[in-house]
Amino acid sequence: MNSVHVVLCTYNGERFLEEMLRSIVSQTIPPKTVTILDDASTDNTTGIVEKFSEILPLHFHKNQKNSGHRAAFSKALEYARPFVEPGDFIALADQDDIWEPTKNETLLKEIGDAALAFGDAQIIDGDGKKTADSWRAQAHISKVTNIDRQVAGINNVTGMISLFRGELLEKILPIPEGVTVHDRWIAMMALKNGGVKAIDQVVAKYRIHGNNAVGGAATPCMSETLKTAISWNETILANSQRLEMTPGEIAFAKRHLAWSRRKLNCATALRDLPWVFAHRNDLFLKTSAVTRLKQILFSGLGLSLARKLFGKS
Repeated sequence: MNSVHVVLCTYNGERFLEEMLRSIVSQTIPPKTVTILDDASTDNTTGIVEKFSEILPLHFHKNQKNSGHRAAFSKALEYARPFVEPGDFIALADQDDIWEPTKNETLLKEIGDAALAFGDAQIIDGDGKKTADSWRAQAHISKVTNIDRQVAGINNVTGMISLFRGELLEKILPIPEGVTVHDRWIAMMALKNGGVKAIDQVVAKYRIHGNNAVGGAATPCMSETLKTAISWNETILANSQRLEMTPGEIAFAKRHLAWSRRKLNCATALRDLPWVFAHRNDLFLKTSAVTRLKQILFSGLGLSLARKLFGKS
């Protein structure tokens, strides 16, 4: 059986971390290594991690200054890299979730020839109470993706419910500074280097408690969303060779960037409506026909006009 290496980043995670670490201990396929990078916590996170040093094959590192989850995961994967041998796999973990005991075993059995496999998750709240049976269903997450959807900011691969081949590290690292979230970058690299496979099984409990770094965080305002989209598209285009993007994918990213800039700086982006309609399945989540129509129509409004009409900020 191929070895699994767990990579986890922590930051002020004392409330839920012990439960997460116990779920790693309980895996039916024990991890070969567990690399943890603490991103300058000020609570008892370090003390909790150290309690597990005798029951987990821990490699614990600490940042002196907080770097953010993208930089932290890039660094943590670098720390894990020397232990990963050909044929091994990597499982990313978040400090506030809970893995099912067979999480890694299930994904190992199902990954086949793909570079990455991901499952579904049950949603729980801060008290551990179930709030939904399926993260995928609640978030309108498709089982399939492509580079254009990733360019548009639609990522269906949540890191903590995935498993990917260790060989992918050579493509992933370093994770560029402009990447919004680490698992989006990893998903794009997997798409280009063996493919991504979705399975239906619930492999974890995804805790949404209001303070999540991603996933459960409040929706940002329109101006911040557009600025993030612009930065993300610029990062993708700057790394198009690393991503082995096709001319069509590059053209899509350039058009998405131009559209985002128009929406941020102009009253309208009406000239983009035909393009938006043609690419609606890649630009928006799969929701109701009414919602989709509203999304398409709103996509023609720039920030200044949206402020006047709807009070957007």
